[in-house]
Amino acid sequence: MKDYVILSVETHLFFARIMKEHSLFLEAGFPCCEKDLIEEAGRFRYKFEELLGDALSIAEGNVHESVLNSGELVTEFTLPAEKKTASLSGIPVDTSITEKTLQLNCGVTRAGNQTLLQPVRRINERAYRLLRELIRFKERILSEVRNGRLFTANYPLLLEHIIREARLYRDIVEQLLAGRNICYRSFYETEEFWNQIMMEHAWFIRGLLDPSEAELIETADDFSKDYKRLLEAARRQDCRAAGRSRCAQPDHTLTERTLTERTLTETIKYRGFKAAGTDGILNGQVSSVILPLLADHVLREADHYIRILETGRTH
Repeated sequence: MKDYVILSVETHLFFARIMKEHSLFLEAGFPCCEKDLIEEAGRFRYKFEELLGDALSIAEGNVHESVLNSGELVTEFTLPAEKKTASLSGIPVDTSITEKTLQLNCGVTRAGNQTLLQPVRRINERAYRLLRELIRFKERILSEVRNGRLFTANYPLLLEHIIREARLYRDIVEQLLAGRNICYRSFYETEEFWNQIMMEHAWFIRGLLDPSEAELIETADDFSKDYKRLLEAARRQDCRAAGRSRCAQPDHTLTERTLTERTLTETIKYRGFKAAGTDGILNGQVSSVILPLLADHVLREADHYIRILETGRTH
């Protein structure tokens, strides 16, 4: 039961923040004529911010040290990025949640706290309902954009990207509610999911940098190609394991372990690039149309993935 509380709290501390930021990016990306959509995105932002705050209120002693020290919950840039983004966009951000997260202590308590089981279950149920609504909202936006009925500053691929992340969060919460261990996918599938996410981050960064930032654009493009190669190598390996005749020639030089080690090395390098970019955007040294909070957002997702690769846990 203690695992249920810890896994639930850790899941919400990471993903509820991601979802509230998705909502903010949607809200900021709509033209002013789309008042209803702006208000709806704002409602989701507020609801997930509220959910995050409630998870944080019971987080003390219920977070693994590896999660708290990973940078996936907050980085050194999160608080200034929130303040700068609120100033630039006019969209409010409750920075007290980040301040409280920074004050959380490492480790988990030894004994399970039975009194938290019902509150945590209610948070999980609330999150599941909210996620179903948010996914429908995102899918509706994507459909309208694809059919030429809506303009947004967000790429259609970015909309697909944030739908996939919301579905992952929903699937994890669903398994928590069902009382199952979070083994929602094999480690290979987890790597494939996050390698795809990392590759798309590079595409988005490349496309949102000012054209004058030629060197950064080239570096982002190189990272996208590196993750594409990792995805292709992993898929060849998966095909070989499944013995599928339709698969491409497998890469016999790679084992699952060495591929994971390669991915970890690549993601640590990528994390450095994202951190430098976030710092540059915050300090006005990088020209782009990237909100500071978006830069920090993709940095935290890299931190989350690094922790998964280092610990071997798929959540």
